[in-house]
Amino acid sequence: MLEIFAEIGLPLVLVSLGLAVGAGVVKGMVGFAMPMILISALSSFLPPDLALAGLILPALVTNGMQALRQGGAAAWASVRQFRVFLLTGFVMLLISAQLVAVVSAEVLLLMIGGPVVLFATAQLAGWQLHIRPEQRRRAEVGVGAFAGFIGGMSGVWGPPTVAYLTALGTEKREQMRVQGVIYGLGAAALTLAHTGSGVLNAKTVWFSLALLPPAVLGMVLGTRIQDRIDQVAFRRATLIVLLVAGLNLVRRAVF
Repeated sequence: MLEIFAEIGLPLVLVSLGLAVGAGVVKGMVGFAMPMILISALSSFLPPDLALAGLILPALVTNGMQALRQGGAAAWASVRQFRVFLLTGFVMLLISAQLVAVVSAEVLLLMIGGPVVLFATAQLAGWQLHIRPEQRRRAEVGVGAFAGFIGGMSGVWGPPTVAYLTALGTEKREQMRVQGVIYGLGAAALTLAHTGSGVLNAKTVWFSLALLPPAVLGMVLGTRIQDRIDQVAFRRATLIVLLVAGLNLVRRAVF
């Protein structure tokens, strides 16, 4: 149990716990970004596969909290509404998760950082997708497949999901719930997939469990902030943080 913490070292364990609180606060405020923040920050001083293992259980639990905030009936309605997106993403996630062990750290970091940078830059520039009703099914399959593919590789599937929901013009409260449902089911699939791939194992699971309480604490704090302050300003601040984090991942991959 203590072996993984001895390998990481106490100072870096404490830094990891602090990062989990911060990631939880951001997720509580805007509904996404915990995996992106954690994988970006943790992989700055830990191996990418250990960083990925660390975010799995915090993502699973906090997304469950978010999905069920309005109750189980509302969450189930969201599952039915976005079932094509979920099924497509689940299949691609299981496939791509098996590639983690054979893909170099540089390629993995670039696959994570690239979509984050593109998404954050586009959102900050004011660019928005607009999906017409007759295009929805094709878009749902395409975006779901892409989100599942990068999610299985990195634990990050927020950017394409948020872009898709925004393009549909989803109402804010519903979008928060839908994100929780999609990410929660994705996190469950990620947990299953990486138990099979070996990323989450008898040693690394203790690191993931250690990050869980601070992540939940941050989530609770962030949710309270979301209920009281201007969401637009905090969403913009989050996008700036994501842009910096994504650029850091790209820098590490290239240089």
